[in-house]
Amino acid sequence: MSSTIKIEQPKIPKILPSADFHEMEDRYSNLCKIENCSITDEEMERICFDQVVFENVTFMNVTFRKIALTDVRLIRCNLSNADFCDAILHRVEFIESKIVGLNLADSTMRNVMFQECNANLSTYGYADMKQVAFHECSLRGTDFYETKLNKVSFHNTDLNEANFEGAPLNGIDLSTCTFDELNVSHDLLKGCTVSPEQAIGFARLLGLVIKDE
Repeated sequence: MSSTIKIEQPKIPKILPSADFHEMEDRYSNLCKIENCSITDEEMERICFDQVVFENVTFMNVTFRKIALTDVRLIRCNLSNADFCDAILHRVEFIESKIVGLNLADSTMRNVMFQECNANLSTYGYADMKQVAFHECSLRGTDFYETKLNKVSFHNTDLNEANFEGAPLNGIDLSTCTFDELNVSHDLLKGCTVSPEQAIGFARLLGLVIKDE
């Protein structure tokens, strides 16, 4: 992780009692562990989880708009195509999880870590991200349209065909990432850190002709 970006870890006790998602009361759950199960065909708004660990949980055909996650860790979970639009995430970790097509558009994220996740085709359009890290992830075809990126880290991550149009990249370091094609707004590239090889690709994107020696 970049030494300039500090991500606060979830504040979760080491030992948590097991809980059943379907026994939640008032759409609120805290201080528990939900594991080895499937949450299927659920649609709720403003559901809240506080100091909760999800492990080996599959979210199938789930719509949790305006979900609030505080001090939450998701380990080896499958959230493919889940709809978490307008979510609020604070001190949350996604670890070795499959989040293909996860919708986090219009969300607010503070101190969020994505570690070794398959996040292809996930959506973060219009989200507000501060102190967020994507490490060793696959973000192929991911949408960051007009996303606010403040102290956001991308490390050893596949960003091929990701969309950053309308997203200012000042202060963003992409130098350890891989991509053949990236959709960006030319006027918002200032201050973005790239490798020498990536710089050649960006120069071509800007219409420059690279002359071989």
